[in-house]
Amino acid sequence: MTELAARNGTERAEALLRLTIRLTELVRGETRMFQRRRPQDAVTLQDEKSKLANIYRSEVARARSEPTRFAGAPAPLKNTLREATVSFHAALAENARAVTAMKVITEGVVRAIAEEAERQRSTGHGYGPGAAQRPQQSRGLSIALNQTA
Repeated sequence: MTELAARNGTERAEALLRLTIRLTELVRGETRMFQRRRPQDAVTLQDEKSKLANIYRSEVARARSEPTRFAGAPAPLKNTLREATVSFHAALAENARAVTAMKVITEGVVRAIAEEAERQRSTGHGYGPGAAQRPQQSRGLSIALNQTA
């Protein structure tokens, strides 16, 4: 389903308002999990968030191409929908900042681990004053990063 079930502009605006509020709640919940350094907990929100986001994108695209989709909806309802949309966009911006911060932290940890592993690889082997040093070779450490985080 990629379209809101509605018989008229008022029902469509009400449905989009409910959808926008729910998406905002999901995004804020996800942001809180990221800020607590618990991104694994956000997995529980992904299915619902993805489904609702697809419907939202579809409805917004339709509204842009068909401005009469909300014809007949009362002005106070349209204003409430605009306010909810502003809140949703603010929640998305906060979420983006949290994701970026988490990405920077994760990359720093991975870099530190890689540097420590490389340092340990290049230390001497054996014991005592006559221990042989391993020849210094260019042995890079391969690490894959998920750039979609």
